[in-house]
Amino acid sequence: MLKKCEIMNISDKKLALFISYLESERNASIHTVSGYCLDIRQFANFAFSKDPSRDDEILWDSADLIGARLFLSDLQKKQISKISVMRKISALRAFYRFLLRENAVRKNPFAGLATPKRDKKLPKYMSAQQIEALMTAPSAYWSRGGGEGEDKDPAFANFAKLRDIAILETIYSGGLRINEALSLKFSSIDLIGDVMKVRGKGKKERIAGLGRPAVAALKNYISARNSFFGKGGMNAPLFLNKSGGQLTPRSFQRYFKSYLSLAGLPRDMTPHKLRHSFATHMLDAGADLRSVQEMLGHASLSTTQIYTHISAERLKTAYKKAHPRSAK
Repeated sequence: MLKKCEIMNISDKKLALFISYLESERNASIHTVSGYCLDIRQFANFAFSKDPSRDDEILWDSADLIGARLFLSDLQKKQISKISVMRKISALRAFYRFLLRENAVRKNPFAGLATPKRDKKLPKYMSAQQIEALMTAPSAYWSRGGGEGEDKDPAFANFAKLRDIAILETIYSGGLRINEALSLKFSSIDLIGDVMKVRGKGKKERIAGLGRPAVAALKNYISARNSFFGKGGMNAPLFLNKSGGQLTPRSFQRYFKSYLSLAGLPRDMTPHKLRHSFATHMLDAGADLRSVQEMLGHASLSTTQIYTHISAERLKTAYKKAHPRSAK
């Protein structure tokens, strides 16, 4: 199989070695590898006027802190978002750290570079009432055969309705990312034990819960799936498209927009907001932070702590509205 750097047309040997390191030692996803390649290629074009896809050698060791600062300044002049700037600098730090380890350079020009601080934004989430409204939307959407231009096959409409209800319930029940939910296989779910095995970022596996509504939705969907496609093997994808292949996040997100409209929910809501809602509702109900961290698959507790801020902000708002002396 071709390495991802070859697919991306990378000829520079040092960058190719770094990509191999990301794949083999870091277990990085194709999205991470692709992003790192693009960020490092951008720096090479800026600092050396060279492209890593060409055969001519790039003198990575000639970069210094001044060059790193000029690159950062150029990104800021282009009004690139802070998150994107931080990701690019992080990718270059990691690349030069690797080159140092391999004795391919003498210094890391990005090690001492001060980067802009990320704006602290509290994640958006849905209320319990909004979740309920969303869960009923697929039935309303597919009862009329789907959207404009879609095949009006009643059997597929029933299959798609039950599939998408099961996806929504599964994401919210376990706090899954959309990619995690759509990557589930039959072997991933245990409808007797009410749990599922989820493969998250860095190919790390965790156990997530399945509440009663999610279990019921999955049973209904699997019955319709078996009728529509026949029984699948244990390693077959759980959620299928009309052709019998694995449903993609892009396809589901297209339907999700229609569900938001039918439920009267804001258009900027995404499937990921169900994950935020899961975490917020769990903490509101008294779940401890460490348990929620494990359920979400966060490597660091500090990542999970953002959800405590949501609860705290909401409590403050409720206090100011209700307490007679809160404004004095």
